[in-house]
Amino acid sequence: MDAIASNSADESLASKDRKYSLHPYTNLNAHDKNGPFIIEKGDGIYVWDDQGNKLIEGMAGLWCTGLGFNQQRLVDAATRQMQEMPYTHLFSHRANVPAIELAEKLVRIAPAPISRAYFVNSGSEAVDSAIKIVWYYQNAMGRPEKKKFIARRRAYHGITVAAGSLTGLPYVQDGFDLPRIDVIHTETPHFYRYGKNGETEDEFTSRLAAQLESDIIEAGPETVAAFIAEPVMGAGGVLIPPAGYFEKVQAVLKKYDILFIADEVICGFGRTGNMWGCETYDIKPDIMTVAKQLSSAYLPIGAVMISDEIYQGLASLSDKLGMFGTGNTYGGHPVSAAVALETLKIYEEMDIARVVQQRSLRFAERMSALQNHALVGQSRNVGLIGAIEIVKDKHSKEQFPVADKVAWHIANAARAHGVILRPTPGDAVAFCPPMTIEDEQIDEMFDAVQAALDDIRNQL
Repeated sequence: MDAIASNSADESLASKDRKYSLHPYTNLNAHDKNGPFIIEKGDGIYVWDDQGNKLIEGMAGLWCTGLGFNQQRLVDAATRQMQEMPYTHLFSHRANVPAIELAEKLVRIAPAPISRAYFVNSGSEAVDSAIKIVWYYQNAMGRPEKKKFIARRRAYHGITVAAGSLTGLPYVQDGFDLPRIDVIHTETPHFYRYGKNGETEDEFTSRLAAQLESDIIEAGPETVAAFIAEPVMGAGGVLIPPAGYFEKVQAVLKKYDILFIADEVICGFGRTGNMWGCETYDIKPDIMTVAKQLSSAYLPIGAVMISDEIYQGLASLSDKLGMFGTGNTYGGHPVSAAVALETLKIYEEMDIARVVQQRSLRFAERMSALQNHALVGQSRNVGLIGAIEIVKDKHSKEQFPVADKVAWHIANAARAHGVILRPTPGDAVAFCPPMTIEDEQIDEMFDAVQAALDDIRNQL
């Protein structure tokens, strides 16, 4: 197969020895002669490009437009708030009603032991702020040496200097001199790709938990502050955690008094079939980061959510120092907060977790059927998020050469058949449609994907 110039999904992962090979597909050369793919309008789960082509937005934008593109209530919420109070900040003990109501609502629906919310503008900012909160908290507790973080290879936690340092994908770090904070990247919980021959799933998760403990001991437990994880690893290839993985990980963290940050930026607000990925995988977070589906992406907003124990630590040190000296101009923006609050009301009225559970039955059935295709080594999904992993040989799991960019070609072929998908590291193709998708639209999406797979198989 002729290689076509683009970003590829199989160059090196962020790891000490760079033994894994992963490239992104996300950002083509800015001077590409073909120009950008321009989206002009949307309605429901569909978008139209500037050539008039109608497409299913099979990635809900960037994993975020959970309610699709025609929620007039969100437009009206923004309009009302713009007319009443278009902007005020949250510095110096100021507030606004939408931000207060949104914080109260988030805390009410959050998993234990979360009890407070702090607003930012994006998922990257949420993770960045969580890092600062962890450092501040450890100082408050008299543990100034406890500042290191543990993240995972193939994790995505954002692109700021600090959040990008936690991300375990090289395209976020290469050329940017990242990581710039003290971070350890531990093993990826992807049994299909990284399980050893003859190893059971339980043995695999035990090995990863043992490796995590070894990483902590090597770093010095007294220096490790927090572990961060997405319940489902999104941009790294939609990697579903094996059974028992988070139970074993949390036991290790508890043993060494290490905080757990749950990055719910993709998984939160119903995507996995529960309101939170933490509920799906029985995670008890000390800190959560949220964004994306918080406003169905209609306006930028994110949040860091913390337990009362963390909050009391922040309060004690801020009393001593005179203030909690961080914030941002647009954090808790009243218009964004009003839209996010209306989004949560819609989720509640829809019973969004139940809707996702119902739609996930057809979604899972069609995902599973793709497993039979000659190019698909594994299909995986939970709720309304999933991926297919592309292989050259199904038995050996051998992948195509990096230069062939097969996942990119499949996503491109799917677009020609009317569906937008996302090629990801690991030669995978990701699915994350708006949660308003209907069964017949799920069939429409997967019919197009089947055709795209057949196209590329025939070319090969």
